[in-house]
Amino acid sequence: MLDIAADLVTWCRDGRDFAVATVVAVHGSAPRPPGAALAVDRAGTVLGSVSGGCVEGAVYELCREAIADGTPRTERFGYSDADAFAVGLTCGGAIEILITPVLAGTPARPPFAAALGAAADGTPAALARIAAGPRELLGGALLLGPDGSRSGTLGDAGTLDGPAAAEAAALLRQGRTGTVRLATATGPVTLLVESVAPPPRMLVFGAVDFATALVRAGAFLGHRVTVCDARPVFATPERFPGAHEVVVDWPHRYLERQRTDERTVICVLTHDAKFDIPLLTRALRMPAAYIGAMGSRRTHADRLRRLREAGVPEHQLARLRSPVGLDLGAVTPEETALSIAAEIVAVRRGGSGAPLTGTTVPIHHSPAVGSAHDGGSPALPARPQPRAA
Repeated sequence: MLDIAADLVTWCRDGRDFAVATVVAVHGSAPRPPGAALAVDRAGTVLGSVSGGCVEGAVYELCREAIADGTPRTERFGYSDADAFAVGLTCGGAIEILITPVLAGTPARPPFAAALGAAADGTPAALARIAAGPRELLGGALLLGPDGSRSGTLGDAGTLDGPAAAEAAALLRQGRTGTVRLATATGPVTLLVESVAPPPRMLVFGAVDFATALVRAGAFLGHRVTVCDARPVFATPERFPGAHEVVVDWPHRYLERQRTDERTVICVLTHDAKFDIPLLTRALRMPAAYIGAMGSRRTHADRLRRLREAGVPEHQLARLRSPVGLDLGAVTPEETALSIAAEIVAVRRGGSGAPLTGTTVPIHHSPAVGSAHDGGSPALPARPQPRAA
């Protein structure tokens, strides 16, 4: 739902009644991820999409019904010989939808409005709703701020609010939207958490030609990109117009002052031991989604030897992706940046990096339903690396 917040926040301010259909889970090949939403107001105006066009007509009618009777509901759309063309979901997958009426004067309206306002402003927040469980719990909403503050309730006399807030906080720290299961006295419930978080950071160390292309790729993927190099003649805003920040400092000294998190990407392009070793020694101890270092296989072998001599344990060395990138046969800086960006996406989303043609690997990866503490996407297996790295 928060993906259409900029428009929905206006509906709230105007006092409109509306219903939101939100993708809770996808199975197999489905076009939109959890959190994707379609909203319909009482006049029939539509925003957003839950399937890229496949089931929008049926979902539209469910939203109109929810506005009319004020009752939340869930629906599953799947591919079968009987219903595939009836609803248009011919891609072979299935989606689960939560339809929530957001009506003026109802208890859920304030947390919804606050969540939409936070999303529109880019303020960190997480909105939790019950996506599966007793019908009487489906209409509640709980908003969690980055400081742990709460507004709204999931119902059940507030007994779910504490456990739900803990799970929502974990997803908010990772900037993730997804589902978790909660155990209750009356049985399990599934919680949908939608997170609003600042853009993830990409820290690029080494003001080299490859960095110029990687900065553009990182910004294109939605990262807030910083370039750092100890050489002032190379680390200039003019050379990196796509960077949000260009810093002249020794890389390890700059990194020591930074707070990283589970979404931070660290790319070391210096391939010079006097920069690499003190920098990676610190980076491998810090939270990060991805830590990659450029260099030949010989350079990497020497780098590992030096890091071991510096006391870096094996479990930390296992986090390092080097030579950096996927095997695309990259030669130019732009091609190499693409290979690095592709690996970052694959690690984040749990992709294999394998070609889709001639394989049976999933096109759309469905996040597993489970605890938010499961630890995010799995790592890629070791693969041949770009010749340019």
